Amino acid sequence: MAGWRIRPASAADVEAAAELRAVVLRADLERLGRYDEQRVRQRLRDGFAPAHTWVIEVDGVFAGCMALRPATDAYWLEHFYLMPHLQGSGIGTAVLRDLLERCDRDGTLVRLNVLRGSPAQRLYQRHAFTVETQDPVDVYMVRQPARGPATLTDA
Repeated sequence: MAGWRIRPASAADVEAAAELRAVVLRADLERLGRYDEQRVRQRLRDGFAPAHTWVIEVDGVFAGCMALRPATDAYWLEHFYLMPHLQGSGIGTAVLRDLLERCDRDGTLVRLNVLRGSPAQRLYQRHAFTVETQDPVDVYMVRQPARGPATLTDA
């Protein structure tokens, strides 16, 4: 696995993230009859919040992004994209594991949605996400925080 790190996003990262989203989602959106070249990019731009977004760098170069947006009862994992040539390398799994460990420490529920039929759903299922609801386009998933080891006060 290549050397990777995450860093806080800035407003300057929005176009790289929007372009990556268009590349990563294209096949699934076309399969679902939903691909629109402008809309796929604009949806990321409209929801881009640097304060809740991180950039994934591999060997110092933009390789992906992810956002963790706070909501009333949970965090929403959004905009989790990795360059196609890096998918399957273990980087996405490592980044997700790190993020979920932070949420577990805080006892935070995590929600996300993934396109129906997307291979990414298997990644999320391996990390304890379960299907909550679905519609013809999206599958909505949720993950309960992992419980740490029992302590004497748990008895």
